[in-house]
Amino acid sequence: MRRSKFEAGDGTDPQSPSRRDFMKTAAIGAAAGSAAFVGSGGSDQLAQAQTTAPEPWWPSRWGADDEAGASNWMTPEKTLEAASQIREGKVYKIGRTYEAGMPLFGARVFAVRIPGAPTGGPYGQNNLIYNDEFLATEVGQVGTQFDGLGHIGLVTGDAADKRDQKYYNGFDGSIVSGAYGLGKLGVENVKPFFTPAHLIDVHGSLGEMKDAGYEITLADVQGALSKQGMSEGDIKSGDAVFFNTGWGSLWMKNNDRFNSGCPGIGLEVARWLIDKEISITGADTWPTEVVPNPDPNLAFPVHAELITKNGIFNHENLFFDELIADGKYRFVYVFAPTPIKGGTGSAGSPIAIT
Repeated sequence: MRRSKFEAGDGTDPQSPSRRDFMKTAAIGAAAGSAAFVGSGGSDQLAQAQTTAPEPWWPSRWGADDEAGASNWMTPEKTLEAASQIREGKVYKIGRTYEAGMPLFGARVFAVRIPGAPTGGPYGQNNLIYNDEFLATEVGQVGTQFDGLGHIGLVTGDAADKRDQKYYNGFDGSIVSGAYGLGKLGVENVKPFFTPAHLIDVHGSLGEMKDAGYEITLADVQGALSKQGMSEGDIKSGDAVFFNTGWGSLWMKNNDRFNSGCPGIGLEVARWLIDKEISITGADTWPTEVVPNPDPNLAFPVHAELITKNGIFNHENLFFDELIADGKYRFVYVFAPTPIKGGTGSAGSPIAIT
């Protein structure tokens, strides 16, 4: 059975309690804003919990049948706007390398094998040989990961009734959930991104890396923008906004601490992003949002607010060091999710162009 990142522990021991405890607390509290309809440790409590139904967040601004969410901002006009901002033509990789030693959650696996080594050959008089790889992993939810709209939902009534498991645009679990891929909101519906992006270096602005549980405030965001010579008015509809916390410095160096939680944005900044009508956000951390949440009754509420209620995408475990070293806080963000029909998200290599 596939495990959600919300169930995971420290990346080495699938029984480690840290991730499960976040979810169990939310399940027991039955918080209305909780994204807690998944999770192994809290599934029994979730099945019994009754939640107060929130106000419907559907239909979306793009219509009752929409499955593309905020990627609908990617229009020809948006592409031309982004292209006009390219000055140097320099390309930066802002995704991580996928490898077995990277932080993984719970029982997730990333394993590459070359069967036969070489896989085939020799063939022909020229003795050709070839290699193929066999990859075993949760493709959408490991390493640098792009969360699709079918990844997160909210229970609005009886947690055991799939009709009360609501996702983006009001699609419910009876049509979204599927053992062989999502029936709705699969990542194949997401449009490729080519859009102006803004990097908010909170780590650089504050002068230190904050610990897990530190919520980035709107004042922090405004302070960082000011120090970078930028303003809130620079952010336009359909743009991307990313956050550097410094937490990425732990990647492959202290995976246990990396997985234990992180600093990140909370609902205050999430609602600011919604007001800005952005298409996607992300960070150098595994959830983008603050973990643990300052409100112990909430589990990953930013995921729910952005993805489920507003169709805004989330790109996790990004790498901004080279951009920051070059003083590049504005760039064009380019990413096309791997179109796996029914997928909950996507691996891949996002790039920044300046």
